[in-house]
Amino acid sequence: MQLKAIKSPLDLKSCSLEDLISISKQLRQYIIDIISSNEGHLGASLGVIELTVLLHHTFNTPEDKILWDVGHQAYGHKILTGRYEEFKSNRKWNGISGFPKMDESKYDSFGTGHAGTSISAALGMALASKVKGIKNISYVSVIGDASIATGMAFEALNHLGTTSANVLVILNDNTMGIDPSVGALKNYLEKSNKNFDEKNNIFNSLNIDYYGPVDGHDMKLLQKELIEQKLKKGPRLLHIRTIKGKGLMSAEKDQILYHSPGKFDKITGKIYKNKKTKKLKFQQIFGKTILDLAEINPKIVCVTPAMPTGSGLTEMMNQIPERCFDVGIAEQHAVTLAAGMSCEGLLPFCVIYSTFLQRSYDQIIHDVAIQNLNVIFCIDRAGIVGHDGPTHHGVFDISFLRCIPNITILAPRSGQRLRDFLYTLQFKPIGPVALRYPRGDSEIENINKDFKLLNLNKASKISIGKKIAVISLGTLFKNVNNAIISSSFTTEFSHYSFESVNPLDTEMLHDIFNNHTYVVSFEEGVKKGGFGSAIMEFAQENNYKIKIEIVGIPHKFIPHGDAEVLYESVEFSSIKILKKIENILSIINKV
Repeated sequence: MQLKAIKSPLDLKSCSLEDLISISKQLRQYIIDIISSNEGHLGASLGVIELTVLLHHTFNTPEDKILWDVGHQAYGHKILTGRYEEFKSNRKWNGISGFPKMDESKYDSFGTGHAGTSISAALGMALASKVKGIKNISYVSVIGDASIATGMAFEALNHLGTTSANVLVILNDNTMGIDPSVGALKNYLEKSNKNFDEKNNIFNSLNIDYYGPVDGHDMKLLQKELIEQKLKKGPRLLHIRTIKGKGLMSAEKDQILYHSPGKFDKITGKIYKNKKTKKLKFQQIFGKTILDLAEINPKIVCVTPAMPTGSGLTEMMNQIPERCFDVGIAEQHAVTLAAGMSCEGLLPFCVIYSTFLQRSYDQIIHDVAIQNLNVIFCIDRAGIVGHDGPTHHGVFDISFLRCIPNITILAPRSGQRLRDFLYTLQFKPIGPVALRYPRGDSEIENINKDFKLLNLNKASKISIGKKIAVISLGTLFKNVNNAIISSSFTTEFSHYSFESVNPLDTEMLHDIFNNHTYVVSFEEGVKKGGFGSAIMEFAQENNYKIKIEIVGIPHKFIPHGDAEVLYESVEFSSIKILKKIENILSIINKV
């Protein structure tokens, strides 16, 4: 059978084992072909091809529910469930999502993107079926060895073991997340074998029947095991071993790089270098700077929840491993670990993506802020991130942090200033600090080794005009500045660059409101409760009556797509900013 002839999992039901093996080979090659030219997550899906085919062959989807955790590995699932052609639009604007999404297909049982959610959701579905009197439905959680180490997954296992719910947890053990898996559970799984003492089996001890480990690429053996699991009931865990990147030699050899490799040669696997820019990424600047600072300041330590490579911490982890901690996918633990380090006089930099910071909100308030501890949250991927979509855009952090009374929120406008902000922060212990910066390229090609001590809360007058004050937060400075410079009415606009959300530079705000007839602010975060809202609150508290307009992320979830397209859609491009401010000027001039 040809892969493109499969319109739904029903087409797999009559396939022989030989047919299924052939389909698996075609599926693996099709994913390689598409992702080689349309960037996406590669290694995770290649590692579960055989499992994906056999799950849809064995179980009765969509009645039986398969939940993919984190979702990077669901490409094969999407292709087999009627999205063969649509897969060519994977992660593109108006195309299909790179993660399971309930409103995209009835086969996507639960939307994912963050780790450790599948067991809880599967258990919830199973218990709901019991309440409704529905029987004979299987609930399958496919979860990796990095994700199962999350606190949430442990909580779910702890509950699952007290029930009779028909939940099958398939532990896809490839010793990798995005970076190599870490922790005691990972070490435990490496030692497990078929003769493992049941009394010492952690899953059996939780009243969850353990099976395995099974070779996840041996289709005959795996098919036999899945058929047996289909007939079983109750909480159980099947441990399979797979190779991330299976089928593309270069992806097997460098599993970190080929997690999401960009464009590459589909035959050799050679990655095509992006020749468009020589600019340093913000993550490179952060990584180089924090290492420079740590080498001269023995109090500096770094904590990251499973993102050392993406966050730029690889060099520090290699050179000063005793002061750089990868705690696994454990955001809550990461924050409180940093709090404990601060209690003992260290200066912890908790390096975490904006979207994942959401998972540790109580710890930020309860463990850090209330105790006014000196923890610096380096919030990576702040703002629009592009192809990963609504589960990964870092747009809520300003809003959910700004209501915390004593947290300093900073957003440097450039890569060089990010470096100087980091340098300055080590000398000024001011309680909790949130330092946000975006994904991608900065404005510089080389790092200036000299540091500059900054006034972190002071805004800057970039240009002075007659009527409209345009306020940019953080790195939107560049697009706002370009828009004003390119305007035919440049002298009508003042430009103010703010890099502190809390505290606000109130002296500068008084100057702005006393000398302009209109204020418009730009921020790469949600409008509700964000930076612009803070300006409005200031104006109200000080009885300023002039018009204020906020440009930010609208009150909806932003979809996936190229970052440039998304920037256009939320009016962050220089062209859209220019149009916005000139429209405002036109309205003012007509009054």
